[in-house]
Amino acid sequence: MIIATTNEIAGHETEEVFGEVFGLTVRSRNVFSQFGAGLKSMVGGELKGMTTALVDSRQQVIDRMVEEAEAKGANAVVGMRFDTSEMGDTWTEICAYGTAVRVRRA
Repeated sequence: MIIATTNEIAGHETEEVFGEVFGLTVRSRNVFSQFGAGLKSMVGGELKGMTTALVDSRQQVIDRMVEEAEAKGANAVVGMRFDTSEMGDTWTEICAYGTAVRVRRA
């Protein structure tokens, strides 16, 4: 599966467009890690636990988006983007979305 943030893939021709696909997860932050992150933010530095959680979440939503694209018969996703939003005080929604297409080498 080719995933591109561009609307076209260099060296490929789009044969068919299947439409929007997305992968979604909603994560709840652990109260202890949130407390630790609050303390860490006072002195500065990377919040490694939060970074790892975000990387894992992004990979999960990409995998879900790819599954949906494959189910439609696509071999690529173009215009891929991430979106995140806060839901309440401790929930975060993470979404990967794009357009499922079938491409072939030009």
